[in-house]
Amino acid sequence: MSVLVNKNSKIIVQGFTGSEGTFHATQMIEYGTNVVGGVTPGKGGTSHLNKPVFNTVQDAVDQVKADTSIIFVPPAFAADAIMEAAAAGIKVIICITEGIPVADMVKVKAYIDNKECRLVGPNCPGVITPGEAKVGIMPGFIFKKGNVGIVSKSGTLTYEAADQVVKKGYGITTAIGIGGDPIIGTTTKEAVELLMNDPETKIIVMIGEIGGQLEAEAARWVKATGNKKPVVGFIAGQTAPKGRTME
Repeated sequence: MSVLVNKNSKIIVQGFTGSEGTFHATQMIEYGTNVVGGVTPGKGGTSHLNKPVFNTVQDAVDQVKADTSIIFVPPAFAADAIMEAAAAGIKVIICITEGIPVADMVKVKAYIDNKECRLVGPNCPGVITPGEAKVGIMPGFIFKKGNVGIVSKSGTLTYEAADQVVKKGYGITTAIGIGGDPIIGTTTKEAVELLMNDPETKIIVMIGEIGGQLEAEAARWVKATGNKKPVVGFIAGQTAPKGRTME
């Protein structure tokens, strides 16, 4: 099993024909990810990377049954892209975009609370289930299949943790980069819970950063639920923000 994405996920790329979308979609397709098309308003009916382009997410859902989206849309338009995906019935929305205004994300959070979807990000490296689906910007060759789940606020440390896990002879079920913005869709605790409930995941690596309470909330949840699986935690950073102390 896996969490969030797998070989059967039907993935579209919002911002498909832009430079970032093109580059990373190419990498995803080469990895073997089931990319079924992309969205660029005004270019519907054309093709890109030998995949169909749609004007809207709803068109992609209607025509190719997309259920997962990855977003490479500029910050000013990314919040609308997330809400468009949610409105169209996309179940897993992964937003890579960095620099989305906090006020925009407040609106997004309120909107998707009423939708049956899961947002990962924004400002995140994405999600990878090794050997099945790479929905993000992580270097796929680092990740090998195994039974260790990874949750990380830091993109770079996601790759570093995966590299160390693999070099020690283990492998990874799914790695989730949740992003480091003030308002994100999936919290550390929620990502840990997904992996805790995945029968193939036997141990969880949780990587946080100084600032905020997400890691502490996850740790309290793990303790309260009886710690069914070992969780290894690491908090990165040399200095805390002014006025902030670590618990």
